[in-house]
Amino acid sequence: MTDDHALAGQDGAGVPGAGKSDRGKPPTDRPILGSRIFLYVTEFFSGMAVMAAELGASRLLAPYFSSSQIVWTIIIGTIMIALALGAVAGGRWADRDPDPDRLYMRIMVAAVWIALIPLVGKYLIILVSGLLIVTVSTNFLVLAAFVSCLVIFVPPLFLLGTITPGLVKNATDSLDDNASVVGRLSACNTVGSILGTFLPTFVTIPAVGTFVTFLIFSGVLLLVALVYFLSSYVRRLACAAAAAIYVVSAALSPLTGFAFWEKGLTYEGESIYNYLQVKTLSDRTILSTNVLFGVQSVTMKRPGMTGMYYDTALAAPLMADQARSALILGMGTGTYARQLKRYYPQMSIQGVESDRSISDLAVRYFGQPADLPVSTYDGRAWLAASRQHYDLIMVDAYQDITIPFQMSSVEFFSLVKDHLNPGGVMVVNMNMIDDGQGSINAALTATIAKVFGRDSLLTADVPQTTNRELFAKKTADRAQGGGSGTMASLAGTGRLASAAAAMDGRGKTELMPEMERVSADLTPVAKGSGMVLTDDKAPVEVLGMHAIDGIISREVGPYQRILREEGIGGLLRQIS
Repeated sequence: MTDDHALAGQDGAGVPGAGKSDRGKPPTDRPILGSRIFLYVTEFFSGMAVMAAELGASRLLAPYFSSSQIVWTIIIGTIMIALALGAVAGGRWADRDPDPDRLYMRIMVAAVWIALIPLVGKYLIILVSGLLIVTVSTNFLVLAAFVSCLVIFVPPLFLLGTITPGLVKNATDSLDDNASVVGRLSACNTVGSILGTFLPTFVTIPAVGTFVTFLIFSGVLLLVALVYFLSSYVRRLACAAAAAIYVVSAALSPLTGFAFWEKGLTYEGESIYNYLQVKTLSDRTILSTNVLFGVQSVTMKRPGMTGMYYDTALAAPLMADQARSALILGMGTGTYARQLKRYYPQMSIQGVESDRSISDLAVRYFGQPADLPVSTYDGRAWLAASRQHYDLIMVDAYQDITIPFQMSSVEFFSLVKDHLNPGGVMVVNMNMIDDGQGSINAALTATIAKVFGRDSLLTADVPQTTNRELFAKKTADRAQGGGSGTMASLAGTGRLASAAAAMDGRGKTELMPEMERVSADLTPVAKGSGMVLTDDKAPVEVLGMHAIDGIISREVGPYQRILREEGIGGLLRQIS
């Protein structure tokens, strides 16, 4: 009987790629493949680049579409689809033609594509958003994020998905050790993926930002392809072109930020959690963590009312039986803390902010006193670890369209209530006015009513904004009900203004008129059928997306009508 393995060993002499179809490049033409080490290195950096691109995708999209679970689902789903299709195509290509030159050319193209993402990706996102916002009426953010991810990330990830089948084809000599070779390639890919997960999150993005992170990992991937080709003195023109494109992107990308249309920003940067933008206007300094939606904090250059929800929330101390202490969950740059200090100077304040970079910006740009205590911690985790009680707790952790589910559940609000003194008040900033059955506000209201009791709740909409403040009081004895001390007795009366008028100084001259407005706007919470959110079931991302759809529909509705009636020409005339 003929020993097929012996013959294979004699013909191939143990060289990777031996015994394969003559349609592939002879291994002797590529000395760098004389051993499997370079193939393992390729697999390692390929796995690293895939995960780095995925983490980078989340940070590239977050300033425009948020970093909610929905956006993460879109990113993971589209990238997995791209990798799966790439694996199928790569296997067929490897069987048809195992030429390693083609394999490394795909790596070079993928590396160049990823290197161009920081230069052109943001423009593609704005283009996709601009086209969709006037053509779709529902699920805008979902569709815009999905299409952006398809256009920007699917092509290079598809190419990287073809790498493993090609490497397997070039790394296996016979059936004797093919399982071991595949196992080692898989291990190299996994270890590379681990580093590609941790390095962007904890090292490169906080240190040098998203754009440079793309350049770092695409540069390493490009280097692998260049080493392969230049070691054999082939494809030198393609190598030079790829290197030139990389250098151009590396030189130009850092010159523009996420909000490339903004000029004269005071600060633009990134933290481990957020995109951060500080803008100085004639009358105020503002912080935004999202390019397209919302303002998170503001400092007025002239002390006084801000014209934002912080003013409405100043009613909370007047509703409480006492106003000696306050806890702010979601400190931001300390706007509410400064307002409390201005109008209630005897109140002690504790802030909790999960992003240390925001706390640093608060001191640097927003005039927050350095001695104001701020803990860098998740708000719920901080409550769970604390035994202190407060007369006022402000929940201001709902950032733009991102609502942390763990700070919207019955369990969370029960924890807040436990940390209130009897007669204390919680105020929650609900930043998307979205009424009706099944809305995010209805769910939050129903959840809070479950904990505090519906009779203990009042709401007030903030004029000319999409904010609503919800006030909930921890009564000394809920069984008492009724009476002049209940929250319901404050609605539509002048009691808040009278309380402000009884204060000295700024409270009397500045706060009283604002409290007159808030008193008129206070509304008891009617019975509703909103979903009660729990740690087990809190679909806040979906509910938030529905709220954003409503806001966008109201804002762009006239433009959609012009597009339908007058076409693209009429729309261009309207916006020009």
